[in-house]
Amino acid sequence: MSELTFEQMLEESIKTIHTGEVVEGKVIDVKPDEIVLNIGYKSDGILTRSEYSNDSSLDLTTVVKPGDSMEVKVLKVNDGDGQVVLTYKRLAAERGNKRIEEAYNNREILKAVVTQVLDGGLTVVVEGVHVFIPASLVSDTYEKDLNKFAGQEIEFVITEYNPKKRRFIGDRRQLLVEKKEALRKELFERIHEGDVVEGVVKNVTDFGAFIDLGGADGLLHISEMSWGRIEHPKKVFKVGETRKVLIKEINGNKIALSLKFEDANPWRDAAEKYAVGNVVTGKVARMTDFGAFVELEEGVDALLHVSQISKDHVDKPSDVLTVGQEITAKVVDFNEADRKISLSVKAMFAPEPKDDDKDVVPVDIDAVIASEEE
Repeated sequence: MSELTFEQMLEESIKTIHTGEVVEGKVIDVKPDEIVLNIGYKSDGILTRSEYSNDSSLDLTTVVKPGDSMEVKVLKVNDGDGQVVLTYKRLAAERGNKRIEEAYNNREILKAVVTQVLDGGLTVVVEGVHVFIPASLVSDTYEKDLNKFAGQEIEFVITEYNPKKRRFIGDRRQLLVEKKEALRKELFERIHEGDVVEGVVKNVTDFGAFIDLGGADGLLHISEMSWGRIEHPKKVFKVGETRKVLIKEINGNKIALSLKFEDANPWRDAAEKYAVGNVVTGKVARMTDFGAFVELEEGVDALLHVSQISKDHVDKPSDVLTVGQEITAKVVDFNEADRKISLSVKAMFAPEPKDDDKDVVPVDIDAVIASEEE
């Protein structure tokens, strides 16, 4: 058996490579536009800047250093000068395409940072592959300004995969819709009428406020904002603030809310505090031609009819009263069922009724009001 020469042994110890093969190499030299790698072959491999990145101004010395290991793909085994031509960019693109294909087939949720904001949508990069997310698929609501997504990491799924046309479309909207639907379902399974829950003010209108309960919005009507009067919702509510609210009613997908908590109901002990004959004090809240409404406490108003304002004749309440003025008067009628209280200043000066006057029928304030309104 003949012995192998040193040259033959060296030749056999060096692996063979083929065009298209993926090999691992170690960086032995770096220039701004070229990387030299030892790939275990008889010749070193050359990786040019154009085969490393699409950035023609990239300085390769800033991204790799001698001693680093890299996986590359063989483009040519011999470039005519005995050197092996390598590519990193194309290998990364192939692997990126494969990654996108797998995500598309498995409907995998991907995460990536928004690298570019365009008029028609957003661009993200997944393992070197540019994925476009159209503006209509960015959110489940209209987004006027897409610039707020710049630099943000977002979640999406691949809904179109066409490597031949290099067309890769992402969709963020359907994930948001699915998430909201799951939250909505969980919310309606959890809440009941009478529950007190926490929510965030989402929008304030002339007639009320919409509260985000974490899955669905509830409407807090202006009439349910307080036991007292609310001049305008925007004076007491701000978008983004957190509030505890009472779930008053659930009707299908609609949720009616309230801030009229029963433990703060001013009418709970009103029958005792405002019994007929009691002398009370309040402030003039508003006036009409037929009388003034006096706020006895938040949520409890009483009517002081024009005929009961003074022992003297009064043509209009505004002739003798002003809004905010403090009034002391006697309760002459209390209707708990309708939550109506009538006051009289005149009665404060009236003498105690004689025995033969006890059968006199008192003035029906509601009837007087109705006649005035007619």
